[in-house]
Amino acid sequence: MIEVVRPGPLATVQDLGRPGHAHLGVPRSGAADERALRLANRLVGNPEGTAAIEFTLGGGAVRFRGGAWVALTGAPVPVRVGGRSCGMNAPCYVDPGDTVELGLPREGLRSYLAVRGGLAVEPILGSRSTDLLSGLGPAPLSPGDRLPIGPTTGLDEIQVDVAPSPALPEVPELRLLPGPRDDWFTPESLATLTSEPYEVTSESNRVGVRLNGPTLTRARHGELSSEGMVTGALQVPPNGLPILFLTDHPTTGGYPVIAVIATRDIPAAAQLRPGQRIRFRM
Repeated sequence: MIEVVRPGPLATVQDLGRPGHAHLGVPRSGAADERALRLANRLVGNPEGTAAIEFTLGGGAVRFRGGAWVALTGAPVPVRVGGRSCGMNAPCYVDPGDTVELGLPREGLRSYLAVRGGLAVEPILGSRSTDLLSGLGPAPLSPGDRLPIGPTTGLDEIQVDVAPSPALPEVPELRLLPGPRDDWFTPESLATLTSEPYEVTSESNRVGVRLNGPTLTRARHGELSSEGMVTGALQVPPNGLPILFLTDHPTTGGYPVIAVIATRDIPAAAQLRPGQRIRFRM
């Protein structure tokens, strides 16, 4: 059992989400930085999709009733386990009664704490993920919450001491695939999108990253019928400033999508923090 001492600015339970229900209006949700979640689970011998805690801007602390193996990945934060330092991207043993404490990340936004056995909260539609938009899954964590740990029998042995991870780029470059509605914009808009940097605003969250920068000009006006949305879509509302949809995005949207982020760059988008600058390229 894990007890939440403090969740930091935002902490949620996340796995790989609930795919396959978009036709029912249910978003996939799941870990914003899927790559970091998978790595954390591999380090403690879990299947990659096992539920873990996603911390936003660090600052959290959780206490363990019994001994457990844990690993922390994603945005690099100082970690203390029972008062002693513990490294990122490495398995670490937590003695019974010890508290795992996270500091503030020096870069990036989201960190992932996996525990061997995983978090055995009640699944909804096959997933234990918190979806902030639809309200499905467990509520965001609060002080005093208790999270059961699943069984460890049959899991892979822990075989890795540390998994070196590259530093997060200061100005990430996200690759784009144009469309499906780039024809709703002037031919110059795609060039504008890729020629100058954009800045992440403080209004960003797990639903989407709002950006400030050069505005994109429509070639077609009027309303667009609602269409299905995907993670990584760059939707452009009437103000011309793109919104980059993350994992809790709605299943449909009525503004044109000028381009979509390449799937392999979505984890980098999940680590964007307010005030950070980014660039796009085709």
